[in-house]
Amino acid sequence: MSDVQQRIDQLVKDNRVMLFMKGTAQFPMCGFSGRAVQVLKACGVDEIATFNVLEDEEVRQGIKEYANWPTIPQLYVNGEFVGGSDILMEMYQSGELQQLLGSAKA
Repeated sequence: MSDVQQRIDQLVKDNRVMLFMKGTAQFPMCGFSGRAVQVLKACGVDEIATFNVLEDEEVRQGIKEYANWPTIPQLYVNGEFVGGSDILMEMYQSGELQQLLGSAKA
């Protein structure tokens, strides 16, 4: 595992809810990242650990390989890859995301 993959792995394992995004939760730099933050907040997640991939090109590329997922944002809950913005929205609308995040609080 490369250094950048180890850094990503540590972030994913150290935070119950980890969002790799463009910008920050307070100031998203793309609509998809902003929507991901809004969905998480709508689910009652108060503390979202985020990583701004625009500030680290290695992580920006490495995260795509880490989950074998080509786009950002990427959400991880309890160390598991959940998906990107569209998947989060679908899961939110079905109630599945709220259930998953409810278990993450425990």
